[in-house]
Amino acid sequence: IHQPLGGMQGQASDVEIQANELVRWKKVLTEIYVRHTGRSYQELEKDMDRDNFMTAPEAVAYGLVDEVIESR
Repeated sequence: IHQPLGGMQGQASDVEIQANELVRWKKVLTEIYVRHTGRSYQELEKDMDRDNFMTAPEAVAYGLVDEVIESR
């Protein structure tokens, strides 16, 4: 998991608008993760601060996925 990424260019006012949208989407995404993982907003903010790679079992333990389906 990680925070949303974005690239911006243009006039300062355009960059400010885009940056504000990116911050808004970070909050929305974090709130979705809070609802689905049962983890705190603060914990998710910390875990999303940098790329956080997980194995399938780690993602289950974290609450991001329900189960791992084994291949036949």
